[in-house]
Amino acid sequence: MPSRRVVILFVLILSVATCFARAAAPAADGKAPVYHPQKGSEILWDRYGVPHIFAKSTSDMFYLFGYAQAEAHGDLLLHTIGGSRGRGAEYFGAGYRDTNLLTDRWIWTNEVPIRSVKWLAEQTPEFHGYLEAFAAGINAYAAAHPEALAPEVKQVLPITALDIIMHAQHFYNFEFVASRTLANPPRAGAEAEADPYTIGPEPTGEDLADGSNGWAIGPSHTTDGHAMMLLNPHLAWGGEQTYFEVNLHAPGINLYGATQIGVPALRFVFSDYIAITNTVNTNNGHLLYKITEAEGGYKFDGKVLPYTKATYPIKILQKDGSYTTENVEVLKTVHGPVIRRDDGAPIALYVAGLDKPFMLEQVFKMSTAHNFAEYQAQARRLNIPMYNIMYADRDGHIEYLFNAPVPRRSEGDYAFWSRPVAGDTSRLLPTGSLTYDELPKIIDPPSGYVQNSNQPPWDAAWPSMIDPAKYAPYVAPQFPTFRSDRGIRMLSEDSKLSFNMLLQKKLSTRAEGADRLLPDLLAAVDQYGTPRAKEAAAVLKTWDRQAEADSRGAYLFWNWATRFGMPAAAPNSTRGFAVPYAIDKPLTTPSGIKDPAAAAALLDAAAEETIATFGALDKPWGSYLRLQINAQSAGAAAAPARGPALNGVDLPGNGGPGAIGIFRVITPGPMVDATSTPVHGDGFTIAMEFSQPIRAKALVSYGDCSQPGCAHHTDQLPLFEKKQWRDVWRTRGEIEANLDHKDAF
Repeated sequence: MPSRRVVILFVLILSVATCFARAAAPAADGKAPVYHPQKGSEILWDRYGVPHIFAKSTSDMFYLFGYAQAEAHGDLLLHTIGGSRGRGAEYFGAGYRDTNLLTDRWIWTNEVPIRSVKWLAEQTPEFHGYLEAFAAGINAYAAAHPEALAPEVKQVLPITALDIIMHAQHFYNFEFVASRTLANPPRAGAEAEADPYTIGPEPTGEDLADGSNGWAIGPSHTTDGHAMMLLNPHLAWGGEQTYFEVNLHAPGINLYGATQIGVPALRFVFSDYIAITNTVNTNNGHLLYKITEAEGGYKFDGKVLPYTKATYPIKILQKDGSYTTENVEVLKTVHGPVIRRDDGAPIALYVAGLDKPFMLEQVFKMSTAHNFAEYQAQARRLNIPMYNIMYADRDGHIEYLFNAPVPRRSEGDYAFWSRPVAGDTSRLLPTGSLTYDELPKIIDPPSGYVQNSNQPPWDAAWPSMIDPAKYAPYVAPQFPTFRSDRGIRMLSEDSKLSFNMLLQKKLSTRAEGADRLLPDLLAAVDQYGTPRAKEAAAVLKTWDRQAEADSRGAYLFWNWATRFGMPAAAPNSTRGFAVPYAIDKPLTTPSGIKDPAAAAALLDAAAEETIATFGALDKPWGSYLRLQINAQSAGAAAAPARGPALNGVDLPGNGGPGAIGIFRVITPGPMVDATSTPVHGDGFTIAMEFSQPIRAKALVSYGDCSQPGCAHHTDQLPLFEKKQWRDVWRTRGEIEANLDHKDAF
């Protein structure tokens, strides 16, 4: 007789298979799930392609939200949802470098579809209804406009509430918290395959990290006495990380902000009452365990336990239209699934927060809070699996929160838990997670602001410090980044900031790393440099230390700085500095050059490579960085290769790598013919002030739609090039005065 565990697993698998069958084809009666919004609901699309949803109820608002996402990003949306089902290779083939296939394996290894069935069943009836309405809106657009969608994505229809839960779990829990890159054994040096985004000087993790900038500024630090906020996430310029700007109206609701494609809630948002933004934090929400195998299973607490096993078949579309099948064999321990082997030893993965299924509901309820108490009541739930959260409100309160369901452990610091630990003892297993009160945070600090640019939490309100000694040693590390230091410098150099100053500071391309190191580098070259290094030093001496279009020397410095090693989230990343990092001195440490002769030699090498690439040392940054939207950033499954600019837009760029301390982050992509185009960085940005009425400016650099032929896919690049903002329109009168078209329901 089968065990109870096997029976439960079979039932769960059968449930998932049934839900998948319903999600991959029409219902038995040939019709997709239907939802009818009340008459009078409408979407007003402004002249930049931003949808303003006016709904008669909250359910109708979610329906129109789904409809709007499908209208602006239908192909990308369905690619994304199909991939999050763990069926990307079935629908679209293995993908570039087997991306779809690797994602499918990761999703099934971590049993995302099975867990999603459980998560959906645990939603409240109210929010479950909102998810159904959102999915129905996607289906309604597809039914009304089949000609607007690529043939290959239609097989993903219809969309269900389960799909929305599944995508959110995949995207947040198993890409941000625990990326599929964990399934690959660690490699170093020449054995490591070059990243497809590698360019001249290889970008560091800080450049390509899913990073962001976020500021919340209290009334005491503003000239007008109103709180202000900067919402500035940095993610890829394409694919599932694409941001969608939207304005949501329903009775009692007026939300403005952005979300990723396929997500029905706004993590970046402001209303008449509150504003919220996020940055990726240093939370280690995944833990790795080295398993000791034995006959019959693996060792644990002096016993041998059997693996729990499961097999999931995945189909792979071939070029000739046929399919092959691959079985994903899952071995599970008490920690979680085995995801790889290091020198033959199984490595099992523990992911925190998998007992917290209410992330989307929490995000929605946070966004609709009317005051700090209501917001904080939701934040305490800790269903959002990671991210720093910065908050501001019209009453003048601000908060920084190191948000995550941090796994509670009995021992070890951050470094200890950043590598696989022994998996043969329960002593190292987490026991639940830390509470809201046990997490680093700061509320209404004397500095008058809170900020984060992906650094650890301790200097969130510098010079007010969060004391690391008051928190568990595994919560967060201590390391500097020059981008965060640049942000702190801009916030602290003026006693009070106006809204216009906020707008100006956000657009700064000045490199903190150059201010910190260039004087010492020039002195080192003067003493130890070759003729080539001295030629390079002459260029850097006249460089404006910025990444403006006409800046000459930015690429050369980036090339040198990458060789020298900028401070980042890596061991020994400040080893070349003469003055070590001090946690309470972010504006002066680390600094100086420990080995001037070596630094001069590095400039010689950087100069040789720069000349070989460009034929000169002082090529203007904007001649190298070109603002285009091409195949790499427009398509969900495109290979990272340059193509002709869409709509003929090809402009000189500004902004640059965060690793050298540039706040306006732009990560250049693969170089072709000595030029590059953005693949990551300042995509969606909003700056707002709780004035009466609220003032807000925004920009979606890559446009608010990606469908072929969309008129708004490149229309904001000229604003980006000129370092200009768009006005945010929130009232019906403003929107109708700038109307492009309307969808009426």
